[in-house]
Amino acid sequence: MVGLKPSDVPPPLGVKMASAGAAACIADIVTFPLDTAKVRLQIQGEKKAVAGIRYRGVFGTISTMIRTEGPRSLYNGLVAGLQRQVCFASIRIGLYDNVKNFYTGGKDNPGVLVRILAGCTTGAMAVSFAQPTDVVKVRFQAQMNLDGVARRYNGTMQAYRHIFQNEGLRGLWKGTLPNITRNALVNCTELVTYDLIKEAILKHNLMSDNLPCHFVSAFGAGFVTTVIASPVDVVKTRYMNSPPGQYKSAINCAWTMLTKEGPTAFYKGFVPSFLRLGSWNVVMFVSFEQIKRAMMVTKKRIEAPN
Repeated sequence: MVGLKPSDVPPPLGVKMASAGAAACIADIVTFPLDTAKVRLQIQGEKKAVAGIRYRGVFGTISTMIRTEGPRSLYNGLVAGLQRQVCFASIRIGLYDNVKNFYTGGKDNPGVLVRILAGCTTGAMAVSFAQPTDVVKVRFQAQMNLDGVARRYNGTMQAYRHIFQNEGLRGLWKGTLPNITRNALVNCTELVTYDLIKEAILKHNLMSDNLPCHFVSAFGAGFVTTVIASPVDVVKTRYMNSPPGQYKSAINCAWTMLTKEGPTAFYKGFVPSFLRLGSWNVVMFVSFEQIKRAMMVTKKRIEAPN
């Protein structure tokens, strides 16, 4: 199980879901500037540069944003991002062990295919539920805070209302298919790779089940996940950020990218994606472990007879 020692008693579902949501919010707050830089790099080349601004590399993008828009621009869309994690991570991470046990009938040591299936299942479930928060987050991150440049949205709730009024429910769930594809890939790769790396480290006695082990496992999972999911992530970002009518579908968006910008367009923002996923995984899994254990200790104290 993710984040549990073999001797630990599995925590209740509610504890796992609450711990996952809280840990993901902490990880989002820490790594959000990298995510915003990733979005800016992914949509670059889609339109003519605004005010002649072009981004070069992850840290160049961050410094350019601070210089032209101020440091707060790095956290554009944070409110929607935290709303997303509360809905999203609690399902995709919190339900992972339970879904894995469901597919195996409660047997120990499930195979890789079962883990992949469980990861894909919870990833798809989470996207279906949390998609509107992701649409608003991406659009805020893409929005530039420059004098003389019209802003699409002025607040998180106003953005939800505006999208619903102008694009309908389909607008709030825009890009669901590429996002389900992306997050099914991310979830199964991230959780399964973390599981396998951690098990291999412990099996060969390379490290004990502590912070360095969690760090190596999470960072390795982040790299593998970025390589596999980056093309779908770029298409998802561009399609969700696009105004009505720019692309006919997510497939049309991918085809337009390929024909106009070449195959390298699918790996735009790779470095910030990797830095973000690697650091996000480290913060999330370590926080998840600690929050979950703290909640279990609290639960036992409350239930213990006086």
